Amino acid sequence: MTKACTFQLNRRCVDLRGDDPTESLLRWLKRQRLAGTKEGCADGDCGACTVALVDTDEHGRPQYRAVNSCLLPMGALPGRQVLTVEALSHGATELHPVQQALVDCAGSQCGYCTPGFVMSLFAGYYGGELGDGTTEGNLCRCTGYRPIRAATEVLALQPAAEDAFSALLREPADLPAGELAQYFSPLTVDAALALKAQHPQAAWVGGATDLGVELSHGKPVASAFIALDRIAALQTLDVAADVVRIGAGVALSQIEARLAGLFPALDQMLPWFAARQVRNRATFGGNLGTASPIGDLLPVLLALDATVHLHGPDGPREVAIADYFLDYRKTARAADELIVAVTLPRRNGSVSASYKVAKRQTDDISIVAAVFMLALDADRRVVESRLAYGGVAAVPRRATTVEDFLRGRRLDAATVREAQALLREAFQPLSDHRASADYRRSLCANLFAKFVAEHLPETLT
Repeated sequence: MTKACTFQLNRRCVDLRGDDPTESLLRWLKRQRLAGTKEGCADGDCGACTVALVDTDEHGRPQYRAVNSCLLPMGALPGRQVLTVEALSHGATELHPVQQALVDCAGSQCGYCTPGFVMSLFAGYYGGELGDGTTEGNLCRCTGYRPIRAATEVLALQPAAEDAFSALLREPADLPAGELAQYFSPLTVDAALALKAQHPQAAWVGGATDLGVELSHGKPVASAFIALDRIAALQTLDVAADVVRIGAGVALSQIEARLAGLFPALDQMLPWFAARQVRNRATFGGNLGTASPIGDLLPVLLALDATVHLHGPDGPREVAIADYFLDYRKTARAADELIVAVTLPRRNGSVSASYKVAKRQTDDISIVAAVFMLALDADRRVVESRLAYGGVAAVPRRATTVEDFLRGRRLDAATVREAQALLREAFQPLSDHRASADYRRSLCANLFAKFVAEHLPETLT
């Protein structure tokens, strides 16, 4: 009997029939005695468990994408190809160029984190992206980063080898619809909605990064899942003269690269969102769908006046971002609707910026996230303003009372001081183990002053 090929691991067919779709790829690899992929944090923070997933770029061309295996459910793998560090070398004497560069530059000491660095560099090596950002999602406790950076620089000076790994990227990359137990991966919006009608208890899944953390910590999850990461209609990103439409399934790392320079506030927030491997899977739609009050992208959407595009059994509809958040993790989206896109209007003449304050700036939940947009006339009077915050209420919120105060006023030092006083009273945040309510209120005021001082300093003279 021919062995069924559910997915390919290191170019070999694997039959997943009978496997748990909610088990992480990391734990599954350990059960297969593939010990090269290490478990450090199981949260997507350290990068020790990095593997290379064959995915596609915006043009549909195959590419290697470094991802955290600790956050990747087995249910997401049918039809996919994954490479681990075991696949790279030919025996003990013929190392892959990435491995050899780390050896030559003394980029490893205890070696525990090294396989993760190897796989991140492997993806960058064949993707033509080698720099400090290539391994920014990988942590090293003992080597320090100088020799690892040196190895990256060595690799950047040589063209990628023509080998079996580059040949793999020339193979067709079309993904079939997938199913493993109660984890479904449809190819169209209509198919996803049909599955939701058949399995109303199923949860929508984007890049599964949030789901991966919940599974890693043994938290209760839904009994079924409908993954949206294979739906081509959700992968589009269209830039027009007056608006940008971002498909709900576009990975954050692709948004970071393809929209660079268009929305400064988005540019500034994305690097702090999470590690590179997380951003390679996490999506705009996923961050919006979870509706966390400390979701880093949500204040950005509020400040940029986004529109959310939904699709359900009754067809498509639009919801202004100002009307989307209703209560703690409760939104205007119905349970049987899915997010298909977000549109951001492009406005000339405005100034925007974002700020994230956290105990660890990356890979940590915000104490307060703030995003500001101001438009001034020739007399420095405020024509339009949006002051959006996360971490200060049960939902991401705009300081509308302060926006009303600013409208029509000349922006100067006195106006900023008055706005700060109002901002200290605009919200009633909670105190928790991250920060006190008073500290959060102070941040709301001081971050606005910082924004004006950094981006509109002429108004303070």
